[in-house]
Amino acid sequence: MIRHVTARDGLQLAYADQGTGVPLLCLPGLTRNMEDFEPVLEAFSDRARIITMDFRGRGASDYAPDPGSYTVPQEAQDVLSLLDHLGLDKVSILGTSRGGLVAMMLAATAKDRLSGVILNDVGPVIDTAGLDLIMEYIGRPPAYGSLAEAAAALPGANAPDFRNVPAETWAAMARRLWREEGGRLHLRYDPRLREAVAPAFDTSKPAPDLWPLFDALEGLPLGLIRAANSNLLSGDSTAEMRRRRPDMLFAEIPDRGHVPFLDEPGAVVLIFEFLDQVS
Repeated sequence: MIRHVTARDGLQLAYADQGTGVPLLCLPGLTRNMEDFEPVLEAFSDRARIITMDFRGRGASDYAPDPGSYTVPQEAQDVLSLLDHLGLDKVSILGTSRGGLVAMMLAATAKDRLSGVILNDVGPVIDTAGLDLIMEYIGRPPAYGSLAEAAAALPGANAPDFRNVPAETWAAMARRLWREEGGRLHLRYDPRLREAVAPAFDTSKPAPDLWPLFDALEGLPLGLIRAANSNLLSGDSTAEMRRRRPDMLFAEIPDRGHVPFLDEPGAVVLIFEFLDQVS
């Protein structure tokens, strides 16, 4: 059941709280929502308290009056509002893409609230190819007329980075990405997110140095899930992350691009091992 917490600026932020065990907060990607973590809930609800959250402007959360508040620092503050609301002193985070950046920001600004972090296909260096691809679609109306049409088209649209994906997984992804209403598909996030992120995604300008945020994870249990065909997290960046954190759990997921669905065997094993570390 979806619940809501009030952010410091009054926005209502959606979350769900299910399962039993060590708390694991799941933070979604830039345009995604809490439903992406349905496979995690299915696999681990008997071992972990799975808390999922929609960032402001996404999913069932309020859209901000000013899209300028769609930033990683603000989203980190929203996470702290949720933790305070739930009475949690500490939590582990499973962060997909943008959610992983928020986790690293929290490591740098509120490390005492973290028990550990899993990064899903994200690191301190974001490949420009991935940023350029995101800017091709973010904030724009869906190209498909129905969820069924979208589910049928997604395998081809995501080839060759994604292979050997069951049809039911694509159908679930379509449902998570869009809602069908009035004979057409609609975005499940504020389209003004495009204008909020465009300056940061300008690949003609030098990228900020995010390695200090990654290094702030020092001392925390850490895991990294990387898609073998990722266009956002390169092999070189991954190698440097592993060099800096040789204790980091690591899984590379074959036949996947950005981002793994988290139902893949390698991802499931890594999450299982991580939960053992933080339990």
